[in-house]
Amino acid sequence: MNMYSLILRTAGNFLLPLLLLFSVFLLLRGHDEPGGGFIAGLVAAGAIVLYVFSMDIASARRLLRVDPRDLLGAGMVIAVLSGAPAAFLGQPYFTAQWWEFALPGGGELKLSTVLIFDIGVYLVVVGAVLTIILNLAEAED
Repeated sequence: MNMYSLILRTAGNFLLPLLLLFSVFLLLRGHDEPGGGFIAGLVAAGAIVLYVFSMDIASARRLLRVDPRDLLGAGMVIAVLSGAPAAFLGQPYFTAQWWEFALPGGGELKLSTVLIFDIGVYLVVVGAVLTIILNLAEAED
């Protein structure tokens, strides 16, 4: 699959960290603004697919350090468990729960089960897309 293009290889190395950072931005702003786990996961998977096209499959697998199927499974477990706090509080499953923490600098940090669910969706999308793309690329070689 390696195309041996200097421009593509340089673009892949340069754009990978920027696209991954952008995906984290989309993930964190997702539950109040456009974005969220699904779109952020697609951007992250696209970044790694660009890396696959610019380098090779083995380099992309070394970059990931985990099997994409493991990401898929972990994401599924995180997404399902994000509904559990509401069930323990006697509310319907997947009812959003919010927690506020005071930061040492004087601010506050708000966390929610919505963000945990989005992180699970993010991992599921990255794992599913990369499983499909890497298996197709390996079948082609």
